[in-house]
Amino acid sequence: MMSGSSASSMSARRGRRRRTASCVQQVCLCDHPKQLNSHQIQMTTERPVQVKVVKVKKSDKGDFYKRQMAWELRDLTEVDAKDSSKENPEFDLHFEKVYKWVASSTAEKNSFISCIWKLNQRYLRKKVEFVNVSPQLLEELPKAEESVPSGESQSVAGGDEDALDDYQELNAREEQDIEGMMDVCEYAISNAEAFAEKLSRELQVLDGANIQSIMASEKQVNILMQLLDEALSEVDTIEGKLSSYEEMLQSVKEQMDHISQSNLLIQISNTNNGKLLDEIQFLVNYMDLSKGHVRALQDGDLSSPKGIEACINASEALLQCMNVALRPGHEKLMAVKQQQQLFSDLRDTFARRLTNHLNNVFVHQGHDQSSSLTQHTAELLLPKHSPLHRELLRYAKLMEWLKTTQREKYEGLSRTYVDYMSRLYEREIKDFFEIAKIKMAGTTKEGKGKFATLPRKESALKQETESLHGSSGKLTGSTSSLNKLAVQGSNSRRSQSSSLLDMGNMSASDLDVADRTKFDKIFEQVLSELEPLCLAEQDFISKFFKLQQSPPPLQVAPQQGEGEELDGGQPSRMAPHGEHRHSMSSEKDLVRLMMNKIFQSIETELHSLIALGDKIDSFHSLYMLVKMSHHVWTAENVDPASYLSTTLGNVLVTVKRNFDKCISVQIRQMEEVKISKKSKVGILPFVTGFEEFAELAETIFRSAERRGDLDKAYVKLIRAVFMNVEKVANESQKTPRDVVMMENFHHIFSTLSRLKISCLEAERKEAKHKYTDHLGSYVINSLGQPLEKLNHFFEGVEARVAQGVREEEVSYQLAFNKQELRKVIKEYPGKEVKKGLDNLYRKVDKHLCEEESLLQVVWHSMQDEFIRQYKHFEGLIGRCYPGSGITMDFTIRDMLEYFSSIAQSH
Repeated sequence: MMSGSSASSMSARRGRRRRTASCVQQVCLCDHPKQLNSHQIQMTTERPVQVKVVKVKKSDKGDFYKRQMAWELRDLTEVDAKDSSKENPEFDLHFEKVYKWVASSTAEKNSFISCIWKLNQRYLRKKVEFVNVSPQLLEELPKAEESVPSGESQSVAGGDEDALDDYQELNAREEQDIEGMMDVCEYAISNAEAFAEKLSRELQVLDGANIQSIMASEKQVNILMQLLDEALSEVDTIEGKLSSYEEMLQSVKEQMDHISQSNLLIQISNTNNGKLLDEIQFLVNYMDLSKGHVRALQDGDLSSPKGIEACINASEALLQCMNVALRPGHEKLMAVKQQQQLFSDLRDTFARRLTNHLNNVFVHQGHDQSSSLTQHTAELLLPKHSPLHRELLRYAKLMEWLKTTQREKYEGLSRTYVDYMSRLYEREIKDFFEIAKIKMAGTTKEGKGKFATLPRKESALKQETESLHGSSGKLTGSTSSLNKLAVQGSNSRRSQSSSLLDMGNMSASDLDVADRTKFDKIFEQVLSELEPLCLAEQDFISKFFKLQQSPPPLQVAPQQGEGEELDGGQPSRMAPHGEHRHSMSSEKDLVRLMMNKIFQSIETELHSLIALGDKIDSFHSLYMLVKMSHHVWTAENVDPASYLSTTLGNVLVTVKRNFDKCISVQIRQMEEVKISKKSKVGILPFVTGFEEFAELAETIFRSAERRGDLDKAYVKLIRAVFMNVEKVANESQKTPRDVVMMENFHHIFSTLSRLKISCLEAERKEAKHKYTDHLGSYVINSLGQPLEKLNHFFEGVEARVAQGVREEEVSYQLAFNKQELRKVIKEYPGKEVKKGLDNLYRKVDKHLCEEESLLQVVWHSMQDEFIRQYKHFEGLIGRCYPGSGITMDFTIRDMLEYFSSIAQSH
């Protein structure tokens, strides 16, 4: 039988187990609003204390739940009730992530949160954070405890707490003893009160035995108490020794603290000394200039290579010293201030020495007369400035240093260079173009003052034109006389403003070709000399003045409004005295402005040379257009914004205008041409002029970039030629219109077929069509004269047939009977026909010109037409006069013999 204490202990344990099992809070929740009542969360406590939140799912088959997930309550960090002021069944639980839940009602949500709060207060030491939870909900537990008397609540709470804390599980032996005891007392289950009373009696017996045992051991208790007293005295002794040891350790601690403080001060001092040494070393390393560099800056030789190299190294070292980034407080040191002042003095001294030296170099070069072209008149060459550039490029790094340190002196040097070099280049370029003009005009240097008289006066030109046209101011009909006049005027034509009319008269002159070739070479030589000169100078300026980087814009007075043109069509000249400072936005603009100042005379001289060439021969504009276009294209490929590209582009505009003017003059002269009323017209001068123009242009523009300009000019000229040929043909009195049209359009067709100008293919076909039409018209009109009466007779026959008279009845007409036909035929025997053809041949010969050689072509066409008419007459005789036996007095064979013998006799 078990004692009463054992029974009470077991009952206490059973009571505790019942309390634990009852601590289950169930709330109907769902993790999605559409799944209400499909999940439950259970909060359970087990022994040892473990609190978990469990997610369960209600089974569809029965009223039981299946566990799905579980979380430790200690992993919960936050409970978010969403809204504390409104009723909302939603809330969030923050574990390793946020889980959103919806309770079946707000009351169940509050009950569940209250349960979590209580467990948090008891087991988690208020670890969980509650957000958006009503304070009244969290105060329910304290209020419930206050409603119970204080002593009772404390005992209940304490008892429950102690019971929970003292709870121990039964081990295997205890379980066996209880089971054995319950087996002996079989009535324990049926009669629990009797079993409990038996256990209580046994417990009392055991308690009495324990008391007796304790009383029997009083002697041993006294001995134990004595030993405890001795132990306490020993403890007091040990505590006294520990106190003395503590005092000694405290003294040692104070001494160690003092030593530690001393060591700290020493360490701070060493650190400060190291930092001071570093600062001094920094200033010495970066703000100290060697004596050699100081000597080079003050007295270095700026004319020798070694001296220049030493000055460059010294200036770079000085710049590094002046640009060193001082640390905070350095600028307050007296030594640093003195060193900075020394650097400033050295900078100013060296900048002044460098500026004076380079100024002397620029001035000397600007006044140098050794490069004048006057002693090199035999060759059209510009002096090379590469030696000067090589000499000055040695100072490029010093110029860069000056640009960085002394901006005003740098700008002053750039202005000085531009000033003196512009004078030098102006003198050289002027001499160069004077020589070019002399060579172009074919005169000597002494004759250069006569350039203004090279083109003939307008009155002299008009007088010669009238002499070419004849005494009455009209064109004479003799080709030989035109050739004679052309030969006689070949010497004076070199200074004449050429036109298509003049070109037609001068086509036989080889001197014009030689002169134009010579002009082409001279103009190409001029451009070929100017191009490398400008490119070399621009390259030098960029390198010497260091304009490849991006410094603040340098101000240079612009000398020309680029792109502006005067009313006369010529680009405006640069104004050398219009000095005003202008802030540039890019270094390319700056370089171009400096080049404009240095080469301010190039564009003016080019315009003058172009005007001279145009006055000598307007066809020179073709050469100039091709050459200038090629050089502009080359310059734009190198640098579209360069000075050379811009200047040549401006000049190209003038050349293009001269070319257009040349075409307009030719068209105007075509419109003003006059013909002689007493002589045959032949090939018109502007037609042969167009031929020579086209041959020359095709030679010049064979591989030119501006072929489109020529094609446009071709179209304008050929339309003018067509129109004026018809105009002259209509005005012609001596030569039949068809002859004028036939000969000239045949010449145009031959020219276009030979030159194969693609843009004039339509005009070539049109010329052939006009030539063919007028050839047929002339042949038909001319053949009506040898057999005039016979033609009139058969025209009357055809008229009667057209009026409705049957062909076999024509012979019964009084005016067209057989007797009348025989009379007409008798008037044209073979000899008379031959004589008439011979007269026709002579007349055609008078109408046609010798240059085109169309006589045999026309004569052959007339033969074909005559035979066609003969066959037509025979057909009419056969149809209208059948069986009459009437025939012509000559046969086709006779006609062929007539035409052949007449052609051979002439």
